[in-house]
Order: sequence, then C-alpha cells, then structure tokens
Amino acid sequence: MAKIILITGASSGLGEGMAREFAARGYDLALCARRVERLAALREELLERHPGRRIETRSLDVLDYEQVFEVFRAFRDDFGKLDRVIINAGMGKGQPLGTGFFWANRQTAETNFVAALAQAEAAMEIFRAQGNGHLVMISSMSAMRGMPKNLTTYAATKAGVATLAEGLRSELLGTPIKVTTLFPGYIRSEINEKVKNTPFMVGTEEGCRALVKAIEKQPASACVPTWPWVLIGVLMRNLPLSIVKKMS
Repeated sequence: MAKIILITGASSGLGEGMAREFAARGYDLALCARRVERLAALREELLERHPGRRIETRSLDVLDYEQVFEVFRAFRDDFGKLDRVIINAGMGKGQPLGTGFFWANRQTAETNFVAALAQAEAAMEIFRAQGNGHLVMISSMSAMRGMPKNLTTYAATKAGVATLAEGLRSELLGTPIKVTTLFPGYIRSEINEKVKNTPFMVGTEEGCRALVKAIEKQPASACVPTWPWVLIGVLMRNLPLSIVKKMS
C-alpha cells in the first residue's frame, strides 16, 4: 500500500515541485492550497504521468484555522491514514519595522507562524491517534540569525517554526512519530521570482529534488541543498552580526 503525504501550499513553488517528486517516487498525495484551479491542473498532470497514483485535492486557506483541522481530518478519512505531513504554505511579504507596514508584517507572521502552528496541531492530532507519522516543517536559512529590513519579520517567523519543531521533536524522541525541520537556501519559486542575481540560487526542480531527498532520510534537521548551505549556516550562526547583515 502506497504511503500518503499531505502537502500544504501545493499549488505553486516548492509545494508543487515536491508533489511532482513524491508522485514520481510512488507516493499517494493529499494536496491543498487556496488556488484550486492550479491544484486541479497539477492533479491532472500527475495522474497522466503516474496513472497508478491516487491524488486528492482540497481548497485550504491556512489562515482559516478551523478549516485547517477540517481539511486534515478529511484527508485522513479519505485515505484511512496520513504517513507524512509537510507544512509548506507560507509567504515572504515584509517591510522594515516602523515604516508603516504593520499590516504586511502581521500577515507574514500569521501565515508563517500561527498558521503553521495550526497545521502542526492538526497533523499531530492525527499522528498521536495513529501512533506514528512524519511531520516536516519548512523553515528557511534566514532563521539562522536575525535579518535586517524586509527580512526581519520573515526570518523571525521561520526561526519560530524551527523552534516549534525542535520542541516537538524533543518531546517525541524515541517514538514512532518523527519531526524534521528543513532550512532551504535559495531555491527559485514564486516567492522570490523577482529577486535577480542571487548567488547560489538553484532552480525549482533541482531544489525540490534536494528537499525530497532530505525528507526521505527523516533527519532531525537539514540545510538544503547541502552545499553550500551547511557551511553558510555555520557562518551565519557564528560571525559578527555586522558581517551577517551584509550576507542578507
């Protein structure tokens, strides 16, 4: 029986790319996002490429917290179980604090952290009842240190996600429920499509292949792609803030 993976934010970017990779590896998929037309197109594409797979889709706005629980439970009921949940939905909107854009920073904070908390709660409710499962939280390399200007709130939310996952992982050590935190580096997606001339940027397909490869190993945490981001992570955590600021 194929294993089932639920991916949020699956209509574009890393979620869409990971769905393609996992379908090619023989997984059945529960895909959710706000843009149902794109989800439907992705489902049709994946079924055409992989006729033996089962792909279910549902509309989900992760800021509708009650809907998060409803959708996760409905997918569990559809398949009878969920083997892995990838909390991927997020946004990169943000502005320097104190410049009149609290609404944008608040939206980023709520989407990237509070909504991630709701998704983790919904996933863990199912995993605790099953007695097993694999929770994957998508953080960011920006979580390694406080970031300036437009990245300040985004980095803080991704650090919060990483700490949330680590606390949960600490609780569940030695149990059949595994928790993985991924720290993606620069992977091309809709969230950064306007960013130009970025060093170490990899394409969406290559980046998603690296993400899936890391997830399959079920590590506690991983920087993706491994090179050069493991080294950059060490530097970001240990260099003076004045130097880290120039790296952002």
